[in-house]
Amino acid sequence: MMQAIVAMDQHDVIGHDGQMPWSLPNDLKHFKELTTGHTVIMGRKTFESIGRPLPNRTNVVVTRNQDFHHEGIMIEHDLDEIPEKYAQQDAFIIGGGELYKALLPYVERLYVTRVHATFAGDTMFPMLDWNEWQLIEEKKGIVDERNEVAHTFFIFERKNT
Repeated sequence: MMQAIVAMDQHDVIGHDGQMPWSLPNDLKHFKELTTGHTVIMGRKTFESIGRPLPNRTNVVVTRNQDFHHEGIMIEHDLDEIPEKYAQQDAFIIGGGELYKALLPYVERLYVTRVHATFAGDTMFPMLDWNEWQLIEEKKGIVDERNEVAHTFFIFERKNT
């Protein structure tokens, strides 16, 4: 099943200068718990911002650059092949903005961390028709000295999938 996982602020900002504009260890832990043991699909810029393959996951990097290589990852050059190739796996699209936009039509489950604040950003999550999605679960994140920004974890499933 194609899934996507994303953290975004109140205005759908997901990145600024190639990084997440906030620090939420709770969200990183949540991301790790959900994606460990599964395939993660990311764009080249997202991979470069992480800097290494994510451990205990099959890392797939999508890039148009035929010369791009890195140890420990699989490379995909044809975006159109991804939905069919990874539909039978528990694959997570993890960003960035261009990849979300291209692959969201194939996503059946969406994990959203909504950060209840506004941040400067240059990368946005694509506009969704939320009427096509059903809320399955909602859980408030814990705010503490390490996680200073209020946040909520949501799980949505596409209606009629």
